[in-house]
Amino acid sequence: MKVFMALFAALLFPITAFCEEAAKTVLPTGLFGGSALTNPNISLIFNTFAYTSNFDESKLKSRYITGHIKDGKKGFNLESAELFIFAPVDPYFNLYSTIPISEGEVELEEVYFVTTALPAGFQIKGGKFRSGFGRLNAQHSHAWDFVDSPIPYRELVGKDGLIEKGVQLTYLPDFPFYTLLGAEILQGENELLFGPDAEEGPHALSSYVKASLDLDDNSTLLLGPSVATGKTKTETGFKGDSLLYGMEFTYKWKPSRKHGFLIQGEYLYKRQEGKLDEKAASTDHDGFYLQGIYLTGRWRFGARYDSLGVFKDEFTGLERNFEKNPWRGTGIIGFYPTEFSHIRLQYNYDTSARDRKINHEIMLQFVMGIGAHSAHPF
Repeated sequence: MKVFMALFAALLFPITAFCEEAAKTVLPTGLFGGSALTNPNISLIFNTFAYTSNFDESKLKSRYITGHIKDGKKGFNLESAELFIFAPVDPYFNLYSTIPISEGEVELEEVYFVTTALPAGFQIKGGKFRSGFGRLNAQHSHAWDFVDSPIPYRELVGKDGLIEKGVQLTYLPDFPFYTLLGAEILQGENELLFGPDAEEGPHALSSYVKASLDLDDNSTLLLGPSVATGKTKTETGFKGDSLLYGMEFTYKWKPSRKHGFLIQGEYLYKRQEGKLDEKAASTDHDGFYLQGIYLTGRWRFGARYDSLGVFKDEFTGLERNFEKNPWRGTGIIGFYPTEFSHIRLQYNYDTSARDRKINHEIMLQFVMGIGAHSAHPF
């Protein structure tokens, strides 16, 4: 950790010097002395769905790998009304915040700054944000191609993903193809991977590489590895170290504005080693998902397969709360009237119940957005 911090500081030194020089520029001031460059862009994303299953609600709640559906509620559900606020602070910083509002709860999911004027392809993000680890983790749920997240994310990282307080440094080198290098120092509050009481101060690190290649005029390939590591202390009493590897790829073929095809997949592997009640304990566990989406006009048709225990499925001194190798098959039909709304009907054939009984799930989702919202990355 100390070596990593020293390297991080060495990278920040020339960037800090640049910022100090740039700060000498006189900026226009507004209310409270802040910049008067622009008013904030504000948007609201409405996410609601209907859900049904052949399981009763008590059985849905007893499943260990809980789904995207909160508390197993059958019928009509309000996922959230997500408030997104963005604005430039001055010529050197942008400020972002994401505030999901659900019934009886307001959550500050993300609030962070991003630098905009650092030299040589560097950028710094600081605050509370979604880690750049993997593909789906950095996306909000309304931007997913399916209603819920894949089993590997839910089991290895948690349904909400890796959202942490910390600082992120990215570097975009001048290569002939898009390449992004990223490193993060994180507080380490994710309950499945780290735990807020594992160690005082920041105790988690993450790094990743993302490369994008244009194969021809109509197709693009994005791929790259990720790794996250840190000290761990869970509510079950396990204390030790966690290591999470990820590999992502996305292939996008779009010969025209109204037609296209997308294949996306990720592999996740988690290794935890330490002690539980003063006895040696460890896990070696992995999972993957593979999905495809076909776009034609305003319609989207998709299928997904996700599974756990592909190559690694070992528990030593820790309880396994589900049967081996659970998997799920999913189909979806989506209608997108405009870029501001979509309606999706999804079916899950889910074997992740403890008794391996098949859970037939159907979800009908409505997502609508108003206001200015920044574009989602490829």
